[in-house]
Amino acid sequence: MGVVYHGNYAQYLELGRVEWLRSMGISYKDLEDDGIILPVIHLQIDYKKSALYDDLITVETFLKKVPLVKIEFDYKIYRESGELLAEANTVLAFMDKRTNRPIKCPESILAKLG
Repeated sequence: MGVVYHGNYAQYLELGRVEWLRSMGISYKDLEDDGIILPVIHLQIDYKKSALYDDLITVETFLKKVPLVKIEFDYKIYRESGELLAEANTVLAFMDKRTNRPIKCPESILAKLG
């Protein structure tokens, strides 16, 4: 069909989110090494146009509000031409890797978020 499979958009969001965290000085690997995981507990994507094979896309990632136990992101995915392809939202929960129980956002992360 020449269009990107819709399920791939979740991976684009993950890449956008991980790079956003990295830009704030937060490494997902370091979080996991510290015993913190961030599973996605909500995912919503509104598809506007199809990405085509060989399209270069941009994922803009925005923190929706200061995190407590959950962290929420909004996204916009654009084609290189600037055409909006999708808008999305994810919610992730801070969890203790050992116990699989929710925890508060670590102070070290809150400090980096300003």
